[in-house]
Amino acid sequence: MSPTIADGATVSVAHPSSHDRQAAPSAAQRAYAHVKERLLDGRFPGGTLLSENALARELGISRTPLRQAFGQLEAEGLVELYPRRGALVVPISASEADDVHEARELIECHCARRAAGAGEALTAELEEAIAAQQRALDSAGAGFAQADRNFHRAIVAAAGNALLARSYDALADRHQRIAATTVARDPSRIERFIAEHRAITEALAQGEGERAAELLRAHLGNARALARRRT
Repeated sequence: MSPTIADGATVSVAHPSSHDRQAAPSAAQRAYAHVKERLLDGRFPGGTLLSENALARELGISRTPLRQAFGQLEAEGLVELYPRRGALVVPISASEADDVHEARELIECHCARRAAGAGEALTAELEEAIAAQQRALDSAGAGFAQADRNFHRAIVAAAGNALLARSYDALADRHQRIAATTVARDPSRIERFIAEHRAITEALAQGEGERAAELLRAHLGNARALARRRT
């Protein structure tokens, strides 16, 4: 029976079933965020088989929302499903990494030239990202890949070309995974990355777009060479 108010109007009561219907997507979203964060920061490296049962227990959810999360991650090319077992983390191949670096160089160097007049706002954003990278260095590399992603994204955004920014964002997950793999191989390389980022920031702050683009090209080339290494 619906409760009434003073003028005789009725107010509807939400049925429990509607809450139940919302619970599964919420659990699926939580599972998706949990797994994707670990895919991007390198805690789930390429070639790892993610156990459906173990993750469901860890997250305190049933396997159904976890399967939904795996399905979304498979659509993004991050995992390959193994029915009733889990999902295999798809490694980034050497050729794919080369393609990502080539696309990044084309977009980022062009954007660096255009961003040279962005002024203090960009400088502050880049310095904030560098500070996060420094904290990552002090924490054995934890969080560096995300801070690196933020640094480079800020330069692209400052160029003011929405189409280029969207194209660049399509590379973002692969960029972060490559960065995480790179620093995992050689955490000491973070210090050099930070120094290169500081030099790029200084050039942009001084309005020297061409120099910033050249420094950025060299920086990406160094990262590409390290990513090609196998340990």
